[in-house]
Amino acid sequence: MTDTVILTPGAVPLASWRAIARGAALRLDEAAVPAIRAAADAVAAIVARGAPVYGINTGFGKLASVRIADADLATLQRNLVMSHAAGVGDPLDPAIVRLMMALKLANLGRGASGVRLDTARLLEAMLARDVLPVIPAQGSVGASGDLAPLAHMTAAMIGIGEATHAGVRMPATEALARAGLAPVELGPKEGLALLNGTQFSTANALFALFSTERLLRVGLITGALTTDAAMGSDGPFDPRIHGLRRHRGQIETAAVLRELMAGSAVRASHVEGDDRIQDPYCLRCQPQVMGAALDILRNVARTLTDEADGVTDNPLIFVDPTGAGPGEAISGGNFHAEPVAFAADITALAICEIGSLAERRISLLVDPVLSRLPAFLTPRPGLNSGFMIPQVTAAALVSENKQMAHPASVDSIPTSANQEDHVSMAAHGAHRLHRMARNLAHVLAIELVAAAQGLDFHSGLASSPPLERVRATLRARVPTLGDDRFLAPDLAAAAELILSGAIEAAVAPLALPSVTEV
Repeated sequence: MTDTVILTPGAVPLASWRAIARGAALRLDEAAVPAIRAAADAVAAIVARGAPVYGINTGFGKLASVRIADADLATLQRNLVMSHAAGVGDPLDPAIVRLMMALKLANLGRGASGVRLDTARLLEAMLARDVLPVIPAQGSVGASGDLAPLAHMTAAMIGIGEATHAGVRMPATEALARAGLAPVELGPKEGLALLNGTQFSTANALFALFSTERLLRVGLITGALTTDAAMGSDGPFDPRIHGLRRHRGQIETAAVLRELMAGSAVRASHVEGDDRIQDPYCLRCQPQVMGAALDILRNVARTLTDEADGVTDNPLIFVDPTGAGPGEAISGGNFHAEPVAFAADITALAICEIGSLAERRISLLVDPVLSRLPAFLTPRPGLNSGFMIPQVTAAALVSENKQMAHPASVDSIPTSANQEDHVSMAAHGAHRLHRMARNLAHVLAIELVAAAQGLDFHSGLASSPPLERVRATLRARVPTLGDDRFLAPDLAAAAELILSGAIEAAVAPLALPSVTEV
């Protein structure tokens, strides 16, 4: 991507975070510089006054009452970073690392954290020159912020640990040097400002939101394909039905389903004389289920946009706007990621329900009684098993997602000798969404291939123009199934088409719903 996102702290739209997640370059709005400098000057003044202030000249957590000598303040911040870099597990996806770093840069740009401009500039330069810290994905409880993951980020900034440069993993000092950068020596409060915050949880939640948005759109497309393949009715998508309930998502998804099926010769062939009075719920209630998912994802988008724009450091530095008085450091709890935890849990529910509905549609397609198509969508059932086991795979994935959807936010384990006695578990809640989204993508891929196969049995009858474009996009990679063949490559190819955006693009210019339309 060539467009550069300008990070204006406190006013970054969701679309900009989406662009960053997909690789857009970024830079800090220069209008943020005065606030950053003023807060850094306030921290320097606090140090000069000598009064104990948490995180500036004291220990951390349960050790907050320990006063640190001025001569040891730099060591204090360095020790904080090294001791807190205790994450475990697989490295975080580089795209999510970029998003996390950008969120931290925007947080610092609000001028309430007290870091020096040079420190913020290093974070900005690392993003610009593709120096990404290697960050283990496990180890945060979502309060006091995402300490371990952000410590790994900060460690790379001071030349400790590992980072990638241009995608190659190496010691952080080497990565910085190859990019023409030098490690920073942290000043008072800077280590804490960089470690404290919800950026790991928020980055994971945002990334998952964008993935789920795509999958919801694809779910509408595959749902329309299945409805047509099974000779279902578009009557349940009549706007008069949905206008009586007023849920915006329901109204919008019904309209999309109606547009997706408009002009289908398959549908026209059974408008009259069909002895079926009503379709099963998995076809008939798509607007009610998918619309509800869309509505809650829009709520998630609002929450995460607010979180991304907020300052989640502690303590916070407040500068007298008149310039007459000294700066003040106030301890609070903005690092507690409960809003992100709730948003992640809600996203998990949406992923579950989109997948659950899709699996039921797959089951309908392979059932000859319900679909009136050949059993398991094969021309010669018995000799061939057709789509028998892909439906089983979908059932397995959907059930796996249901297990992972248990709310993370209802759990809490006290940490730091009970000083931090209630935590959000937002980090785990957000990170598990990636696996859930991958599972959903595979379920929708199975439905895509199965629905296209179902339409192939309606010889001589075309579906609607947008759905025919979808079918052509799939058929360029996955041919119609005759006799049984090795199916795994077909399903993988379909999933790749979904994740690349090719299926959404095939229905253009038909507009699909967006979580940013709030």
